[in-house]
Amino acid sequence: MTKAERQIRSILDERILVLDGAMGVMLQGYELSEADYRGNAFVGHQSVVQGCNDLLSVTRPDIVQEVHRRFLEAGADMIETNTFTATSISLADYGLENYVYDINIAAARLAREEADRATQLTPEKPRFVAGAVGPTNSTLSLSPDVNDPAYRTMTFDEVVAAYSEQVRGLMDGGVDVLLCETVFDTLTLKAGLYAIEQYFQDNDVRIPLMVSLTITDQSGRMLSGQTIEAFWQSIAHVDLLSVGINCSLGASDMRAYVQQLAHITPHYVTCYPNAGLPNEFGEYDDTPENMAAVLDSFAKEGWLNVIGGCCGSTPDHVAAIAAIAEKRSPRKPETLDLVSRYSGLESLAVYQDTSFIMVGERTNVTGSRRFARLIKNEQFDKALDVARHQVEGGANIIDVNVDEGLLDSPAVMTRFLNLIATEPEVARVPIMIDSSDFEVIEAGLKCVQGKAIVNSISLKEGEEEFIAHARTVQRYGAAVVVMAFDETGQATSIEDRVSICERAHRILTETVGMNPSDIIFDPNILTVATGIDEHNDYALNFIEAVRQIKERLPRAKVSGGVSNVSFSFRGNDYVREAIHA
Repeated sequence: MTKAERQIRSILDERILVLDGAMGVMLQGYELSEADYRGNAFVGHQSVVQGCNDLLSVTRPDIVQEVHRRFLEAGADMIETNTFTATSISLADYGLENYVYDINIAAARLAREEADRATQLTPEKPRFVAGAVGPTNSTLSLSPDVNDPAYRTMTFDEVVAAYSEQVRGLMDGGVDVLLCETVFDTLTLKAGLYAIEQYFQDNDVRIPLMVSLTITDQSGRMLSGQTIEAFWQSIAHVDLLSVGINCSLGASDMRAYVQQLAHITPHYVTCYPNAGLPNEFGEYDDTPENMAAVLDSFAKEGWLNVIGGCCGSTPDHVAAIAAIAEKRSPRKPETLDLVSRYSGLESLAVYQDTSFIMVGERTNVTGSRRFARLIKNEQFDKALDVARHQVEGGANIIDVNVDEGLLDSPAVMTRFLNLIATEPEVARVPIMIDSSDFEVIEAGLKCVQGKAIVNSISLKEGEEEFIAHARTVQRYGAAVVVMAFDETGQATSIEDRVSICERAHRILTETVGMNPSDIIFDPNILTVATGIDEHNDYALNFIEAVRQIKERLPRAKVSGGVSNVSFSFRGNDYVREAIHA
């Protein structure tokens, strides 16, 4: 843990930390010209750059520093770098995609210098720098082409590469935390988190990570359609310092969403709203006094740890917010119940007393002739109808399998899941990505913004490959089905089923660090109506194996298949009911 992280966590335990306000609205007040944006370094640049505020960290560092200084003087504990759109994806609008690193490191150094200067003046109040990582101007969950719902302007890997470049510049510039903010598409955020985690691993370093989403309307959903709870489940695998809400609808309209988030996350909670919604002139009308009063009411309820301002908020807003922060105690994060949770656009929780969870398997080329025919004939619209009918029929989860020798399975999986993402009726439920080819599984994971379930991995190829696959699944934030196979083959006896599951559980929880609630065991129900005498005990052996697995590994789930519908057991009561049935 870095010195800055220790200081930040200590502050968060003692009081509410104050974030700065809107860099953009402050820069607009300087009424800068094209020449100001170009400076000396970009005199001959061929594209218009006026409006690219991130570039000012290079061309007008004096102004950026002055804005930082004003927010620090107003009472901010933490200032954000001037890098909200500083990825190659967004900077391409100005022909600046080749300057990502230069802009980010310059911005981070400016903020670092001002924060350190403020700390020297008041050593009893250390100041910190958050590397601002914005959402980019594209989305991985939605198509910009109404005629092609499966089309995406960027791939997951391209977004990862773009964020990697930005993160490298921010880290080299000396930021204390990374703040992924104004998230409106969870899949794009996942790509950013993937890039950050890769940087941490490659460079053997780790700093605190903060995430903040934005709500687009009174429905309480993000632009990509997810609810707050589904969003949280999608990123619950990440080691976060805080999670929160910014921008959105203005402070007064954020109450219900901040309250909900404060009750579902074990992390510190942030809230930095707009100064109201823009008026007809694009200006923000919420006063410092009113905005601070609303945030004060949130803090009084015990919901907040970090507060500040987003669009339209000035040093006056920050000063008013800082004044109320001194009077309120911070929220005390609590450990939540460790139940199994998955998500699509909406969240699905599996409690101890939950009934069977139904997994629709008609979207499986090996289990449905109709679906296989539609996929082979590239009739994806009709194949999507198959998924829709399953959800309408009561499926809680949709299993998608496109393993077929004549198909380009990674490409087909990508296209079909992209189509599902555009159909709210289907996308609201979690996706089970089903394949015997891990390349196909990973292709699917790059298309799902919710918390998916991977079906499946096993010890069949040995521990090394099992661990590698499990770590990849974990990095995408998915749960996983583990088959009762090991290096010797498929388990058939009760003893082998249980011992393989126990071994897999130990590896996943102790070596990989996976949450046991994200593990689903499939102990091989096998064929039970073959007429062969030695197969007569298969069903009873399966049920007894389930009972022992649930007893020895209580937080894991167990699944089996019956007539193209799967189910997970909630506990031993269901074993008895299955016997009676």
